[in-house]
Amino acid sequence: MNVTVCVKYVPNPQGTPELGPDHLVVREGVEGALDPGDEFAVEAALRLVETHGGEVRVVSMGPETAMSAVRRAFAMGAHTGVLVTDEALRGADALTTARVLAAAIGRGEFDLVLTGVESTDGYTGTLASSIAELLDLPAATFARNVEVANGRLRVERQTEGGYDVVEAPLPALASVTGSAAEPRYPTLKGIMQAKQKPVGQVSLTDLGVERAEPTQRVLSAERAAEKGPGEVLEADDAAVARAAELLAEAKVI
Repeated sequence: MNVTVCVKYVPNPQGTPELGPDHLVVREGVEGALDPGDEFAVEAALRLVETHGGEVRVVSMGPETAMSAVRRAFAMGAHTGVLVTDEALRGADALTTARVLAAAIGRGEFDLVLTGVESTDGYTGTLASSIAELLDLPAATFARNVEVANGRLRVERQTEGGYDVVEAPLPALASVTGSAAEPRYPTLKGIMQAKQKPVGQVSLTDLGVERAEPTQRVLSAERAAEKGPGEVLEADDAAVARAAELLAEAKVI
């Protein structure tokens, strides 16, 4: 079976991305990496093809530096990749990104599309479902385990109380959570082979995508105020009344 995985290059995945003067995330000239959440989707894809045969293709969108995310997935074991790079995509929102990735995914053969749940620099959590809608695929979200049998997708969908078992016919899409199987570390051999694996770099024109204008723009941004020290209440007769007063001030009650 052929599995396509959407991956993303994110700046400073362990910290807070910086915004430029245009209020867009600074993606070039800063340290970045494959989004940690996407590694779980890559791992799930690799395990599926190890069981059923086939190939893993990664699809990404971003500037030239985003190629490092594709190469990281290659080092883990992915076979081929596509990077969509176009100056017109600077500042693309989630819907535009979904349109572009759906067009790139549709150019190849696939039985299953896997994504992370949400990116560490955007956190919209809407991309997977949007891609599924654009490709007319059934979607199983928040999958902590992904299996394929008899032409059907079967996932354990994580919930607050445990998990639900969700099935859908292939082709389908699933978003994989961080509670799925731990991603493998690239081996030295995998890192060396990553440099030789085929990757295509395409533009919007190549994809035939005409609408790339974002539907949302950030007009201003400012850092959240730092929280001050909390208030410790001693266990005395006034504690309950003071606790109720604080909750009222916070508009909790």
